Amino acid sequence: MKPYLKYQIIFTAVITIGLIFYNKVYIPKTTYETISASKGKIDVEVFGVGNLGAKNIYKISAQTGGKITAMYTDEGKWVKKGDLIVTLDAVDLPQLIQEAKISVKKAGTELIASQKELDSLKAQEVLAQVTYKRYAKLIKQSFASQSEYDKAKADLDVVQAQSKATKARIKSAQIEIIRAKKAVESLEVKYSRFKVYSPVDGYVISKDAEVAQSVTPSQNIYEIVDPKTVWIKAFIDEKLSGNIKLSQRASIVLRSQKDKHFKGSVKRIVAKSDAVTQEKEIDISFDTLPMPFYINEQAEVLISTQHFSEITKIPLRAVVYQNGEPCIWINKDAQAHCRKVEIIAKNKEHIGVKDFDINNKIIIMSKNNKTLSEGMSVR
Repeated sequence: MKPYLKYQIIFTAVITIGLIFYNKVYIPKTTYETISASKGKIDVEVFGVGNLGAKNIYKISAQTGGKITAMYTDEGKWVKKGDLIVTLDAVDLPQLIQEAKISVKKAGTELIASQKELDSLKAQEVLAQVTYKRYAKLIKQSFASQSEYDKAKADLDVVQAQSKATKARIKSAQIEIIRAKKAVESLEVKYSRFKVYSPVDGYVISKDAEVAQSVTPSQNIYEIVDPKTVWIKAFIDEKLSGNIKLSQRASIVLRSQKDKHFKGSVKRIVAKSDAVTQEKEIDISFDTLPMPFYINEQAEVLISTQHFSEITKIPLRAVVYQNGEPCIWINKDAQAHCRKVEIIAKNKEHIGVKDFDINNKIIIMSKNNKTLSEGMSVR
């Protein structure tokens, strides 16, 4: 092959490779996506992670020990306030209550009989009193014997004595009725302790005993949560919690429902921070309770702490940091310049800045681009 042909082929190959490199590698690596800032609203949000809990979770136990004879609800069930949820074996209490009620009836019957007897004795006493007075007059006139007078007096005394005795029996019967009724009340109160009722309209989150199991007075049987008090116990870094206030709006995402955003608000700010994690507990209630819900389920929250209605917005992905300070790369006259910015608002998608020209072409880098440097050429 002639030398000049050889050099011509080499020259052509180099030019071709150069053009390919320029068009396929150099130009793409120096060509950057550009966007513009905009004016709009930003809600500054504080992020936190926590768990679903509740202010009021009732641990249900019986007032007395015993064997469970029936359970009327289960985990995942709703109950109404006053619903019977557990009964325990009361042994012989029902029979004792029945006997005490019979004693009340017996004392009442004896009282009625004594009152009727007293009514009869009062009639007899009236008659005996009339007879005695008649014989008292007759003996003065010598028309009656002493024995007849004495008999009339004795009859009156006997009737009066019987009346006093009957009155005493009436008093005793009245006292016995009171005593028997108190005994019934006492036994019924004791019997009521063998029945457990729901203290609230709520949702059963735990069943900790079974039928035929013996329980002590302090032993847990159920746990019932008041749905009105369900909230997220979120933990926020102390450095981020300074602007959080009561009633601020929040967005909640449960781990089991990642595609849903539940609305809520700050209900309580716990005054004591964790000394180890340096986090503060923030309790956030739901506007609408998610169903079903699971106590201790993990959740993420975003709390809106500030609202800006008209601010210069830049996408968060455009922010870079140089020497710890935020800046935005812009394309000015086909050259890259890092413009320092003052961030006055930030959420998960945008930052809000001041004194930034919205006509600037903001450079967005990708993994295919060259790393930017001050003054380099860009397309």
